[in-house]
Parts: sequence; C-alpha cells; structure tokens
Amino acid sequence: MAFHRQGSGKRSDRLPRPNHSFANTEINVPDRTSHEKRVRAIAEQQKLPSAKRKDSQGICFLGKINYNDFIERYLGKRTGKIVELETGKVLGKHNGYWFHTIGQRKGLGLSGGPWFVIKKDIKRNIIYVSNGYDPETQYGKIINMHGFDFITEDPWGEFADEKEITFKIRHTPDFTHGRIRRIGDLYRIESDNKIQGIAPGQYGVVYDKDHRLCLGSGMIIDEEK
Repeated sequence: MAFHRQGSGKRSDRLPRPNHSFANTEINVPDRTSHEKRVRAIAEQQKLPSAKRKDSQGICFLGKINYNDFIERYLGKRTGKIVELETGKVLGKHNGYWFHTIGQRKGLGLSGGPWFVIKKDIKRNIIYVSNGYDPETQYGKIINMHGFDFITEDPWGEFADEKEITFKIRHTPDFTHGRIRRIGDLYRIESDNKIQGIAPGQYGVVYDKDHRLCLGSGMIIDEEK
C-alpha cells in the first residue's frame, strides 16, 4: 500500500511489505487526492490529537523515545569492528551492526571523515565504510529481492523476459526507472542509473513504468546470494 500527499511531494513508500490482498480490504484511509492541509483540517475538526502533530520521520510509532535506546532495549550491544572497505584497515569499533544503516554518515565516531557506511557483514558483525563526500562504492545498479509480494494479483505470471518498471528503495519523492526479471524465486531489478545505498534488509517497492500503480515489494538481499 502506498499513500501520497498530493502537492507535498511526500510519499510513504516504505509501507509496502509482505501482505495479502484480504488485509487491504479492511483498510480505510483518506482520499489520496486530498491535500495534507485539508486532511489536517478534518483531523482538527474531529479533535484528533494528531491534528497539529509534526510530520513524522524514522520510526514514527516510537514517539519521543530515542531510536538507539529502543534498539538497545531489544537487541542489546555487541562490539564489532569498523573496517575501511578499500584497504581492510580497522578504523574503530561499534556497538552492533543493527545500530547502523547503509549510507549512514553521522554517529560513527571516526576522525578524518566524512565516512559512509557502505556494507555490513552481519555474520561477523563488521561495518565497512568508505571515505569521501560521495564515494563510488556507495552506488550500484543491481537490486536482488527475495520474498516478493504483490499487493493484489501477479500481473506478470511466469515470464522469461524483462519488464519495464519504476521503483524505490527508500523514502524519496523521485522514482527510478529500471527493468525487472525473475530468476527462480528471486526478482532482480537493474536500474537505468546508479543509485545510492542499496541496503540488504530494506525493501524495494515496485511500480508500473508510469509510476501510477504500486505493484508490490520484496526484501533486498546481498548480491552474492
């Protein structure tokens, strides 16, 4: 399910997750053509507590709880290495790969930056980083997805060719053009242009080529899998 605030350029594209069509039949949301101001006015008229609440970012249901405190509460800490991707040099330590995201720049505690998180070795609890304001290592064109779920029915079925699509891998106003093909249970997107921060564990959200219809989503996995 994807919701768009008309006129704001904002879109909650990270909402599509593995789901089943029967679940969507019970969801009632504001008309997607309504402007945010109008929706807020209705909320204020109905005396809803969220009427004047600021736009949420990150994990919106946490409220005022610090993100790292929330993660530590449930996952704890485990010291691991921060390694420079290009040289293999150990630059520092971290408290657990789960505190860090691909593309992250702040909060690494490293000097001589900027440093960006490029890759995570989950089995060995290692964070790989690259130096520079726009390192080439944070870009890629191939996105492999496992466990792809369509919002309703599969419009393609078994297909051997490529399908032209648009897609997103994070919360942005822009769509990226590419092609998708199926390899067994794997769906592989090849982007027309290099994109930043392809992060295993996040979700790729697929639309038709005109980005008018959200088709479904799948979990991004490592390329070598």
